[in-house]
Order: sequence, then structure tokens, then C-alpha cells
Amino acid sequence: MRAIFSKKITNALVFKKQLLIWANQYREVVFLDSNQYHQKYSSYDAVLAVDAFTSIKTDYENAFQDLYQYQSQAKDWLFGYLSYDLKNDTEALHSNNFDGLEFPDLFFFQPKKLFLIKDNEVEIQYLRLCDDEIETDFNAIISTELCDFAILREITINQRISKENYLSKVSKMLEHIHRGDIYEANFCMEFFAENAQIEPLEIYQKLNAISDSPFAVYFKNNVHYLLSASPERYLRKEGNKVISQPIKGTARRSFDLEQDKQLKFDLAQNEKERSENIMIVDLVRNDLSHTATKGSVQVEELCAIYTFKQVHQMISTVVSEVENTTSPIEILRTTFPMGSMTGAPKISAMQIIETLEETKRGLYSGAVGYFTPNGDFDFNVVIRSILYNSKKQYLSFSVGSAITSQAFPENEYEECLLKAKAMFEVLS
Repeated sequence: MRAIFSKKITNALVFKKQLLIWANQYREVVFLDSNQYHQKYSSYDAVLAVDAFTSIKTDYENAFQDLYQYQSQAKDWLFGYLSYDLKNDTEALHSNNFDGLEFPDLFFFQPKKLFLIKDNEVEIQYLRLCDDEIETDFNAIISTELCDFAILREITINQRISKENYLSKVSKMLEHIHRGDIYEANFCMEFFAENAQIEPLEIYQKLNAISDSPFAVYFKNNVHYLLSASPERYLRKEGNKVISQPIKGTARRSFDLEQDKQLKFDLAQNEKERSENIMIVDLVRNDLSHTATKGSVQVEELCAIYTFKQVHQMISTVVSEVENTTSPIEILRTTFPMGSMTGAPKISAMQIIETLEETKRGLYSGAVGYFTPNGDFDFNVVIRSILYNSKKQYLSFSVGSAITSQAFPENEYEECLLKAKAMFEVLS
């Protein structure tokens, strides 16, 4: 049981910054921020969960079954992540690529302390064992002083796959496509730094400030950090409704308003980008059909263009209805990993991806989010993100693009660099 209190806040932007600085004292932190981005499906402007009362941490083997048991028994708010390599639990797949980060494949925790921000009000939910700390904590939060960014120590960022090697690998991917093995695959490459000494909270704040993305995340589990400026939702459940919003299609922004408008228009008309998006929409429709009631899978919005600080994106919205008896874990299990980060057909694409990529994806292209006590959930896609192991001082970020028969390797490489721009900027 939780004690629930509501508090008025005078400035939500300042309060969020104070809240996150205060939260960083805890071993487990999940902060989710919509950055006031206007979106149809949203419950809160921001959410903070800290301090694990219970938790689950496991590798991929039987991970979804273990999560089902944990979520069914807890019947409370749970926050955490699903790493990309849970694919090895749902399919006969494996991951032998290099892993410098060493994150567990799955991690969720039941927070002692929870803050739900909407407009100028924060709902505070504490477990009964610590509800006597609410007033003290709230006063500490609103008294927290905001600090300037520290000077970043020099970080040498390396590229796991050279440009020449990248072009060669994309050409091999195209051979698979022309042979009919797959129609599309998302091919990713890693940028990394060793002996990297950073202050994760400051890097997150800088990344969020230049991105203003609707699915931003600051995640901390002891020595493991995720600093995410993700624009993409993986999956959301509201009652009996399930919502997926895959992104496929990217264009740069311009400071010139007329040119920016033209870039947005050109993206909407780009046949290659539209075909990429429609292929993934078909894949998502198929994934949702595993748990949907008959005839309920619908495309609400096809190839719409959304604008973010760094890029324009092409996003579709696919929805379905599920029975009351359908487990939320089953909905996740039958749709994971998300189609936008795999390809079509999904299993074949994942097999080929594994042979051509040189880094284990881990949490990159996985999902971070939460379950509510009544079994609803909301998860993002972990892209445009920096991952960090503070014990090993290993920092990593990956970017990718969708390879189809119309792809030109050089253009795909440039798209990857465009997506990496924000991460390079905050680390330079």
C-alpha cells in the first residue's frame, strides 16, 4: 500500500531539475521526461521512481517468465528495462558480440518513492514503510540548488566499425535483400570511449537540453547508467488499448525556416523512407495480432512527420484491443524487440544483424518504462542514448539506419552520423 499526497509546484521545469539532482543520491533511479512535447497518448509530464524495495535482475533465459511472476505478485508500480538481447529468450537466437557495458539483460524494481508530475502539480506516492519522510523529502527537493555544468574531461571517442567496413557490411546486407532473405534490416554501429570519467547527471542534462525529446530517460542502477534522448515510443497499454508508434524515416533540421520546411516536406514525400516505415507498420500489425481481439488491429496514423530539435521523423501509430485477461507481459513478449530496430521478416533480420554487427546491443534498442499497479504500461525505444558503466569507465552510444533495397551505403552512413550528432555534441 502507498500513501498518496499532492503538492502544488510553482515552476515545473525548475522542480524537475531539483527533483533529479535530489534523486541522484539513490542507488536506483528512473526519471522519465516528456519535455512537454505535445502527444496524444500521455499520462504524465514527468515521472521519477527511486530506491528499490524489491527488484528483479536476470539474464535472458526465462526472463519474460520471471518478469511475469514478479509483476503478477507485486501488483504495484515497477520501473526498469528490457534489453535487446531478450530476443534470445523468445527465439532460438544468441549474442556473441563484444559487450563493454555488461548490463543485466533485464532489470525492474518496485520503488519506495514515486513522483508523478502533471502540469503544476506533483502526486507523491510512498510505500507505507517510509511515508513519514514525504514532508522532509519535499522540502529538501524544493531547497535544492541548481548547479551549472562542470567542465567535461577530455574523452576520446572511437568508432567500432570504420567507414570503409561499414560500407562493406551494408553492401553485404543488400546482398541478403536482393537474394530475398529479408526485406529490411536495421543495421547499427557503436561509438565508444574507454577510461571515460563523466558525471552522468550532467551529461544527461546537456543531452536533454539540446534534444527536448518526448521519451527522455535518466536511468541509474548502481554503476550502470542510461542517458537517453529518445523520440520513440515502443509500446503503451491503456486499459484494453495497446499503442505502438514506430519511427522510420529521418531528415535533418535547418536554421533557415524555409529550408527546414522544405526538408520536412521532402521527408514526407520520400518513397524510400515511406516504404521503410510501411514495412515496419506491417510487422507491428502482425506482432500486435498475437494478443489482439479479432479485427482490432488498426493503423491510426501512417507516415506522419513529427519535428524534434535535432531532426524531423516519420512516425506511424498502430493500435489494437486486448482482453482483460491478457497479461501485460505477454503483450511485450510477443512484440519484442520492436520492429523499428530489427527488420522484416523479423527473425531472419535479427540473425543477419547479429553476424554483421560487432557489438552486443544490450540495452541499446531495448526499452525503458514502467508498469502501473493495474497492469498498464508505457515503454520507449532506447535510441539517441549514451550508456555508461562507471566502474569500468566504459562509455558507449550506438546509431543505426534501416537498410532496404533502395539503400545507398554512403547515404546510410551519413544518416548514422546525423543521429550521432547530439551525443558527440554533449561529449565534446
